Amino acid sequence: MTSLTVPDYVPSPAEDCEQLNLAFAGWGTNEDLIVNILAHRNASQRRAIRDCYPKIYGNDLLKDLDKELTRDFEKIVLLWTLDPSERDAVLAEGVLRKWHSKDSVLIEIACTRSSKDLHLVRQAYHACFKRSLEEDVAYHVKGEFRKLLLPLVSAYRYEGPEVDMTLAKLEAKILHDKISDKAYEDDELIRILTTRSKIQLGATFDHYNNEFETAITKDLKCDSDNHFLSALRNIVLGISSPTMYFAEVLGDALNRMGTDEEALTRIVVTRVEVDMEAIKEEYHTKNGAPLYKAIKNDTRGHYEDMLLALIGHE
Repeated sequence: MTSLTVPDYVPSPAEDCEQLNLAFAGWGTNEDLIVNILAHRNASQRRAIRDCYPKIYGNDLLKDLDKELTRDFEKIVLLWTLDPSERDAVLAEGVLRKWHSKDSVLIEIACTRSSKDLHLVRQAYHACFKRSLEEDVAYHVKGEFRKLLLPLVSAYRYEGPEVDMTLAKLEAKILHDKISDKAYEDDELIRILTTRSKIQLGATFDHYNNEFETAITKDLKCDSDNHFLSALRNIVLGISSPTMYFAEVLGDALNRMGTDEEALTRIVVTRVEVDMEAIKEEYHTKNGAPLYKAIKNDTRGHYEDMLLALIGHE
């Protein structure tokens, strides 16, 4: 499922550090060398490089990358070099620090990661920012979105195989009734979406589709001007079909007037080592063209090189 390509022979972390330091030396930066190394190392290998670099050169690798790189290329390299949980913590904090209703980032993190991964994100957030993720959501997010997002980021969903079909039938009816009444902020609706296990919710969504002859995502798409409704739909889609959700976000980022580089960068770096191959297939199906062609059309320079290397299309 990963699109990451790692060479058969991987140099030692010390050798990679030496090459990265050479990329920073002299006039100008050797961006090609940075892409060739970092875009072809997995998470544990990147961590080993980060740990080794200050022992040899006395500097933090991330700080040296920050000094040497600029703009979108800098952002993607820095995010990619972070550990996955640390990266999610940085993404969440960035949204909360300058809160402007970009709830989709928090929803992605809460709904498309496992319970264990989300727990690691909360730990990383605490370590990086000396505050809890829940604390910052409660402080920065107001009104109905706080009511939705706070339990979502606090959740530790059960991940066992058990499904209660009677409960699925009951809660499918509750969801349908609340959605039909446009009671999108109802406590019961929010409780179901933010606490039930993903496998239980999958059964609930299936029953909803069969019993009421419509997909729950379609019922949640009927009022595109309602931002809270869109958030609910993102939660359902992120839980039930992450691949479809991410392909949709990439389509929105690329098929518009002006590329949304922030979303494009975020999705690529967070999914390369998870399910990027499946996302690429879904994107092609939905948009009638491969993802790499859209990236070639919409991006330039070393930022484009890094994106293509990560998705396996150099």
